[in-house]
Amino acid sequence: MGEKIEVELSGKLLDEIDSLIDGAKILNRQQAIESILERSISCERVKKAVILAGGKGTRMRPFTYEIPKPLIPVGGRPLVQHTIDLLMENNIREVIFSIGYLGEKIREYYGNGSKFGIKISYVEEKQALGTAGPLNLMKDQLNCSFLMFNGDILTNIDLLDFIRFHHRHGGIATIALKTVPEPSRYGTVKMNGARITKFIEKPEEKTNQSLINAGIYVMEPEIIDYIPEGKTMMEHDVFPKLAAEEKLYGYPFEGQWFDTGTHESYEKAIKKWRSR
Repeated sequence: MGEKIEVELSGKLLDEIDSLIDGAKILNRQQAIESILERSISCERVKKAVILAGGKGTRMRPFTYEIPKPLIPVGGRPLVQHTIDLLMENNIREVIFSIGYLGEKIREYYGNGSKFGIKISYVEEKQALGTAGPLNLMKDQLNCSFLMFNGDILTNIDLLDFIRFHHRHGGIATIALKTVPEPSRYGTVKMNGARITKFIEKPEEKTNQSLINAGIYVMEPEIIDYIPEGKTMMEHDVFPKLAAEEKLYGYPFEGQWFDTGTHESYEKAIKKWRSR
């Protein structure tokens, strides 16, 4: 049961609030005001993002013989810059890069982030640590909810709604999920409501399941407790444990999403990506 409060608002502000009523997610003024407050609070609770940028990008050779995959251009800008822009638009201005192969070029380009208006720090993978292992290198820096992105995706996901969804459900991790026509290349999920009950990374068998792991996550610091030392994969080693404990959730989203891991998908992204 909520508590009723009275607040006097100007007509102009009420017009702005009413503009949020869409008849779908937000039906009235109360829900609009609650949405504004939840977005503000959720934003305050997530200040950091981790970007995994240590892979060799073997499927993107010969480009990646000289250029780390996150710096390959899309729309005349480095691929990963589009993720950084999305973070900045949502007032998330602390980024931790996990770097490895050709990581010095990422560090040379971005430095400490000051010329881009953000704060950037780095952890270096002396050997490949997979999609989960790098978090062990930065565990002292992860003391509250944080976002994590694969370094080779393009998306315009509504981050604040994603974060709000995560906090409402109270899991340790929430995976952004995207519908694709050919899911066999990606991680597919089985759901019970909003909860993920099973996670299958890149299944070899044919499947009609179209919700795939989009490589974007909101996580709590407790995720570190589930990650062994050394090379560890979120998809195989961590997510199944969380699913078994009913602490893993999925957030299906609309909007743009491109995986640029192959020449074919990179070409598609170049042709279809619409910059904000």
